[in-house]
Amino acid sequence: MNLQGELLYTGKTKQVFATENPEQVVIYYKDDALAYNGIKRAQITNKGVINNKISANIYLRLEKMGFNTHFIKLLSDREQLCKRKETVIQLEFIVRNIAAGSMAKRLGLKTGTKLSTPVFEICYKNDELNDPLINEYHAVALGLSTFEELAEIQSIVKKLNLELQNIFDKIGVIMVDAKFEFGRTADGILVLSDEISPDTTRLWDKKTIESLDRDRFRHDLGKVAEAYNEILNRLNNE
Repeated sequence: MNLQGELLYTGKTKQVFATENPEQVVIYYKDDALAYNGIKRAQITNKGVINNKISANIYLRLEKMGFNTHFIKLLSDREQLCKRKETVIQLEFIVRNIAAGSMAKRLGLKTGTKLSTPVFEICYKNDELNDPLINEYHAVALGLSTFEELAEIQSIVKKLNLELQNIFDKIGVIMVDAKFEFGRTADGILVLSDEISPDTTRLWDKKTIESLDRDRFRHDLGKVAEAYNEILNRLNNE
C-alpha cells in the first residue's frame, strides 16, 4: 500500500510527504550530498538508501533505550514512517567530543584534539544566515525556544551523546561530534527528529582515524558511499 500523499516539504537531502494519518508523515531520503551550507553539491548513488537504513537502525536502538524519537518504522529502502511534528524547533544542537571541523578552525585547535569535556553548541537554523552559532539567550530572545525547553533538550543531548558514543564504540568507530534536531508532536511530546547518519555525525575509524562521514565529500577524499556503507554494515553486524 502506498502511504505517500501530498508533498509537504523538500529539504536538502530529504522530502516529506503527508499520509492518510494526519499525525504521521513519510520521509524520503534523496541521494543529494551537500557541504558548506549547500555551496558544494553532488549526487552520490544510493547515499539516501544507506542513510535511511543507518538512521532507522540507530533510532530503533534509541527507542528501546527510552528516547522519544519521530521514527515509527522503515517502509522501504528510501522511506520511513515518522511522527508528524506540529512544531519544528528551528535550532540545531551540536555536541563535540573532539575538536574538528568549524570548531577547530574557529578556535585555532588542531583537528583531533581531545576535549576535556563535551562542548555543547546551538545553531539557529537559517540558511540565509548560514546557520549562525548562538547561545540560549539568543534562542529565547528570538522566540525560538524557552529556557525550560532548552534545559530539557540539553539533558537529552547529554544522554544521547553518551549512548551514541557507546553504540559507535562497539563497532570500532569514534563519534567525534553530532548534530541533533527536535520538534513537538500535536500532543506536545518533545521528539528527536531529522536523521542520525554520517551526514549528521562526524565518525572516525578507531584504528586508522579514517573519516567515515560527510567529511569525505567536503574534502574530496572520495569513496563517500563506501564509507557510509561501512558504517551500515558494522551496525547490522554488531
